[in-house]
Amino acid sequence: MPRAKRAQVVSLTKAKSKGRAGRADLMEQVRQAAEDYDYVWVFSVENMRNAYLKVVRKKFGTSRFFFGGNKVMAKALGNTEEDEVKDGMHKISGCLSGDVGLLFTNNDAEYVRKAFDEFEADDYARSGTIATYKVTVAAGEVVRGYAKEPFPNNMEPHLRELGMPTLLKQGKIMIDYDYVICEKGDKLTPQQAQLLKQFWEKMAVFKINLLAYLHNGEFVQLASADEDEDSDEDME
Repeated sequence: MPRAKRAQVVSLTKAKSKGRAGRADLMEQVRQAAEDYDYVWVFSVENMRNAYLKVVRKKFGTSRFFFGGNKVMAKALGNTEEDEVKDGMHKISGCLSGDVGLLFTNNDAEYVRKAFDEFEADDYARSGTIATYKVTVAAGEVVRGYAKEPFPNNMEPHLRELGMPTLLKQGKIMIDYDYVICEKGDKLTPQQAQLLKQFWEKMAVFKINLLAYLHNGEFVQLASADEDEDSDEDME
């Protein structure tokens, strides 16, 4: 009688002793999820924010998300047909590179696609993000937002520390000439990212992109992590 795929043992001898228990626990959880759920998805995240990911987790209730530890997750699922825990799982393992995660769920493909298509959240860009548009502060009193709200005067030293040529005049924060915080296409510095936040300019969009899924042994490739990154670059 052939040995069941589920019974196969994967060695962790290369793992450092300090993290061996954690890796073994992650592998067992991933394997159990593969047994318990009908669908497994590979996804990538644009502008990762834990707070927004928690919102998505709640939306999927009893489904399981795993993010991080690609090599461990791939080993848990099986890297080849011979050691995969279920038919087709080695193809999912082949997608685990870069900033990707796994979703195990019993929701059908249409539900999952719609849920992720509908969920986006604007947030402040971090250092290293590519600016999506030019931001200029007009000469005169320094204001922010659509309502043109003035900054409190105690913010002037902080704005100056971030590189703005500000000064106080009669209790108002002023600049003598137009100041460009960033140009479109700039790779934001920490100072630029902080200034954009102070001026309430949200350039980052948290979004989950679905790359592939497996259901009843049928593997469907939607995109690759590399294609997803190329698409982002085309938009910049």
